[in-house]
Amino acid sequence: MSSNTIVYLASSSPRRRELLRQIGVAFAPLEPEPDEDAEALEQPLHAETPTHYVQRVTALKLQAARARLRRRSLPDGVILCADTTVALGRRLFGKPQDAADAAAMLRALGGTTHRVLTAVALAHGSHTDSALNVSRVRMAAVDEAALQAYIASGEPFGKAGGYAVQGRAAAFIAHISGSHSGIMGLPLFETSALLRAAGAL
Repeated sequence: MSSNTIVYLASSSPRRRELLRQIGVAFAPLEPEPDEDAEALEQPLHAETPTHYVQRVTALKLQAARARLRRRSLPDGVILCADTTVALGRRLFGKPQDAADAAAMLRALGGTTHRVLTAVALAHGSHTDSALNVSRVRMAAVDEAALQAYIASGEPFGKAGGYAVQGRAAAFIAHISGSHSGIMGLPLFETSALLRAAGAL
């Protein structure tokens, strides 16, 4: 493939768009259609490990994106998908359903070191490559007033684990071991390697 290969980002995440732009990747959005139940893909299976979960969901997202590309009769290119989850032991923390759910997540994560797992999958032609980034985040215990103010800001919603490391929650993060971009939702080192291998970077 040449450097003129189209890169399709099959995500509606503004953070992933921002991260791709950070490393100079031009891309075309390939977001789910309104009648696609994207959230259904993110339902965990019984007793599923966090690693299996995030890799399985990313593979399902890639499968759906391939079908979307065909339906829209778009030119061939590289399709990039990712999924991020937060895990404390084997317990998965997805996106909070409401304020009470966000508060419960942040109380559980406060004072702990948890993992943030982001899987990336890339399709080019019939070929698929993937990578997994696992980072560790130590979050300080958050006092109730700060927790409620954070939830009122609206930032926890749509974020795995109920927080955004690049936002106000940075005030709660005592230590990070791993990839800051991976915690944001797209590990740039692994993503760059996949794009280079596909001839798209």
